[in-house]
Amino acid sequence: METQRLVLPEDLNHLGFLFGGRLLAWVDEACWIAASLEYPHCQFVTIGMDRVEFLHSVREGTILSIRSELEREGTTSVTYKVEVVNRRNAGAPPIFSTKVTYVSVDDTGRKRPLR
Repeated sequence: METQRLVLPEDLNHLGFLFGGRLLAWVDEACWIAASLEYPHCQFVTIGMDRVEFLHSVREGTILSIRSELEREGTTSVTYKVEVVNRRNAGAPPIFSTKVTYVSVDDTGRKRPLR
């Protein structure tokens, strides 16, 4: 699954670069949507994000592509590989990449099987 985000002034830190926490929220949201569409009968919560390392700075006006792909399915959890790139500079290396893991839970917050 792929989604795009436009970096706006309210997304910037005090130095004029994309705030890291904003990017992490977008990544989490994009992967959660992918999981929810692939497993529509499940309720997911985020349980982990692998390495968090921002490889390049991002300025206002950048269009980001957030690409997520199912990497692993367990009994109660799924892991998505995600990559963030500058949409206008497709040949450039990724700005950010990680893996995000979600667990399926019931209404009380207890783990529940995916299938």
